Amino acid sequence: MAGKSTIIYTHTDEAPLLATYSFLPIVQAYAAQAGVELETRDISLAGRILAQFPERLTEEQRVDDALAELGRLAEEPSANIIKLPNISASVPQLKAAIAELQSQGYEVPDYPESPVTDEEKDVRARYDKVKGSAVNPVLRQGNSDRRAPASVKAYAKAHPHRMGAWSPESKTNVATMSGGDFRSNEKSVVIPADDTLTIRLVAQDGSTTVLKDGLKVLAGEVVDGTFMSVKALRAFLAEQVARAKEEDVLFSAHLKATMMKVSDPIIFGHVVQSFFPELFEKYGDQLRAAGISPNDGLGALLAKVDALPDAEAVKTAVEQGLAQGPALAMVNSDKGITNLHVPSDVIIDASMPAMIRAGGKMWGPDGAEHDTLAVIPDSSYAGVYQAAIDDCRTNGALDPATIGSVPNVGLMAKAAEEYGSHDKTFEIPVAGTVEVVDGSGQVLISHEVEPGDIWRACQTKDASIRDWIALAVRRARATGVPAVFWLDADRAHDANLIGKLEQYLPEHDTEGLEILVMAPAEATSYSFARMRQGLDTISVTGNVLRDYNTDLFPILEVGTSAKMLSIVPLMNGGGLFETGAGGSAPKHVQQLVEENYLRWDSLGEFFALAASFEHLAQATGNARAQVLADTLDRATGTFLNEDKSPTRRIGGIDNRGSHFYLALYWAQELAAQSDDAELAAAFAPLAATLAAKESTIVEELVAVQGQPADVGGYYRPDDERATAVMRPSATFNEALASL
Repeated sequence: MAGKSTIIYTHTDEAPLLATYSFLPIVQAYAAQAGVELETRDISLAGRILAQFPERLTEEQRVDDALAELGRLAEEPSANIIKLPNISASVPQLKAAIAELQSQGYEVPDYPESPVTDEEKDVRARYDKVKGSAVNPVLRQGNSDRRAPASVKAYAKAHPHRMGAWSPESKTNVATMSGGDFRSNEKSVVIPADDTLTIRLVAQDGSTTVLKDGLKVLAGEVVDGTFMSVKALRAFLAEQVARAKEEDVLFSAHLKATMMKVSDPIIFGHVVQSFFPELFEKYGDQLRAAGISPNDGLGALLAKVDALPDAEAVKTAVEQGLAQGPALAMVNSDKGITNLHVPSDVIIDASMPAMIRAGGKMWGPDGAEHDTLAVIPDSSYAGVYQAAIDDCRTNGALDPATIGSVPNVGLMAKAAEEYGSHDKTFEIPVAGTVEVVDGSGQVLISHEVEPGDIWRACQTKDASIRDWIALAVRRARATGVPAVFWLDADRAHDANLIGKLEQYLPEHDTEGLEILVMAPAEATSYSFARMRQGLDTISVTGNVLRDYNTDLFPILEVGTSAKMLSIVPLMNGGGLFETGAGGSAPKHVQQLVEENYLRWDSLGEFFALAASFEHLAQATGNARAQVLADTLDRATGTFLNEDKSPTRRIGGIDNRGSHFYLALYWAQELAAQSDDAELAAAFAPLAATLAAKESTIVEELVAVQGQPADVGGYYRPDDERATAVMRPSATFNEALASL
């Protein structure tokens, strides 16, 4: 269990996990010299699955429920957790992880698509705890402070990344619903006293189905309910398929089928059906009978098509749909993987900034870049991306060498605004009325719904909102730049948050500060205008928009969101330090397996680690932890100046080489520092050894490139094999062991 000078380093997934096999031994060796212990906790998708089924596993196979443990720890003042990106599992990813675990000898059950028996319902309920953004709401017991470190911003200005050119004639645009969507149907209430709510569906025949009961709420909590009309959605999607064809632009859908684990896969399924209407009209019953769901994407359909009675006819219908419809944006043109193949392949917060950075273009089936119609059904935040596109179309691409920064203060504490990623989202089975009812039986929120509509609710606790406002004021005071609350007075939820802001802002000294409230699209235009003048602007946003903005602006400013400093001051005094986004992690794993080359950039881990050491020093009085923080910060600056991040292709240093150089610069800083002579003496020999053997170590790290690498699994690598792959330099390993 975490002790006085203990940091928890999370064991996660994909490229960040592979990088951990290389980086963590370095950190543990260095930290041990300062009396700091780094422990790991497995919150990977595979680990979370195994934790749900201990009774099906052997004693040796069982794993602790590390996520639940860390959730409890996050409530304690002593918490110090470094959280790497993890998989927010879509259903196809969940199924793939289950299949891999079964192949490794773990007798976990199959995922039941349509549970009937009590056992199947129990299994499905356990897997539902693992799907989507299962980790973040548990650990994020504080609000988010995310920004580009000064060293990263300086590097981006000195070495600006490539930006695609924007043409004033660009036909790229966002398409979003004008009615019938989540934003337009939203209703919001502030709960007057502690209570327990029930969500129920009253059918037209008078029968009542309880969708959710025992929903505990606290005084002052904001509770929202809304729905997306499937009829309005299908009409909208049909129009956009026709529009993309008419305007001769690529068709692309941008959703978040990972975090929005219930709503967005359903919406994605409607996109697939709308793109291939004849396919589903003719063969829909046959596909359903075979267990093929459009929600899983075109890739899943094609993988199972040969088992169908009319397999060749179905393939022909798919080909005709592709030929007759607009050109589809591609995930991988070379391999024929379209925007509609896998719901988790195109995640809005990563895909839209990448498109904007590329001059408003995405890759088409012909392997070339084209203007695109970006289809974002719900209008809540679609205007943010349209405003960004309009700005670039008018003013040209942003210049990373001169632009200002847009850091973020995000409302996320205690699962604030966790729309769509929880157990309060439902696909409506029959026509009727969905009601949110309080303990006295009073109906707080009601919606008339039809079969197939997607209804959802969310909660945002008053204490979380109050802490968020306080954090925004602290950041505005610390930086002296405007803080803009991205809130839309015409949206029900945001109107209640504006009321909270008016209530709690007077509690703070805001003299001399610029605190503004703007609707998201307006705030985007304002922030872009200031960026172009080289000025900074704090975006203060809710949870979903926090997710979007902390990719949008970093990708434009510094080339990636993986280089951001992400601090979560936990509300009870602890610290959670996040290491950046993992959206490109799957491609990195594929390259490692094929070429033994890992392009993952661990810069986010370096920043999080320094902040974690500093927090530990302040919380425990461990002066050596502060020395570690200060020297690591300086070493990271050298690392950036010397350009030791992974190169773009094999032949140069990859993730493992970047770790070696960070270790070299950090050892040199520790050996040279004057705050702790004993610590300096401990690191002087290592610094000398690493410098003397630099060329040998780099040669050993580069020599393994170009051949396939076997780490024993995608979702659950074999520790021994992964360690061998990620620590291939015997010279470096021996030097590190000498500490």
